[in-house]
Amino acid sequence: MKKGIHPESYRLVAFKDMSNEQVFITRSCVNSKETIEIDGVTYPLVKLEISNTSHPFYTGKMKLVDTAGRVDKFYQRYKKK
Repeated sequence: MKKGIHPESYRLVAFKDMSNEQVFITRSCVNSKETIEIDGVTYPLVKLEISNTSHPFYTGKMKLVDTAGRVDKFYQRYKKK
């Protein structure tokens, strides 16, 4: 590895999948304002909408993602113009 090009702030960070409440801990340098306590240890918390524990490719189950509401709002906003 080249010296001086990698971040110095690698630390353990908790990532939480908000669709199924699954939490996993890995090393990262991502910034976070929230924290979570797991087994008496406090970790920075990053909330995810989807992860490998809820993604249809990994689970084999189809999951409806609510994007229709956003598309409809887009069409309604620009239909007037």
